[in-house]
Amino acid sequence: MQIIQSIQNRIYEIRGERVMLDFDLAALYEVATKVLNQAVVRNIKRFPKDFMFRLTVEEWQSLRSQTVTSLENQAGMQSQIVTAYQNKRNTKITPYAFTEQGVAMLSGVLNSDKAINMNIAIMRAFVEIRRIMLRESDLKEQLLELKQRLGEHDIQLNQIYDAMENLLDEKAADRKWGARERIGFKK
Repeated sequence: MQIIQSIQNRIYEIRGERVMLDFDLAALYEVATKVLNQAVVRNIKRFPKDFMFRLTVEEWQSLRSQTVTSLENQAGMQSQIVTAYQNKRNTKITPYAFTEQGVAMLSGVLNSDKAINMNIAIMRAFVEIRRIMLRESDLKEQLLELKQRLGEHDIQLNQIYDAMENLLDEKAADRKWGARERIGFKK
């Protein structure tokens, strides 16, 4: 379970897609980023644009600053490791981002036992994220439904309060009319 949590921390949302970056995948597969990218380039036909894309310089700089900031807030070696991977990278070359299908395709390109086992764990992490997202969307729907019901109840309660207030006002007016001193002819 800890490995899946570690993998989930390396899944980013970029361009509306959940992706993993080449240096994170290389670290998980225990190969150099250069080796992973060379294997991808040699098999580029397996990686269409919806499986893999290169980040723009702006996306990379934004993601890099977010990653370093969020990891500096956590204690431990994790931030040092990620920062070290980022510092080794040529800053003019942006990383590849692999979608879930791209990560699945990597299992055919990298054929070591470590890569196969890690790929299985990564696929489980993507499935778990999907499951969490479905639960969240279901909870959001339930909250909206409750909010609508409460709104309807508020309207009904306000109508009841108004009716009660009107009744009380009528009773008060009746009491005042009956309690006043009569004027005019008395019998």
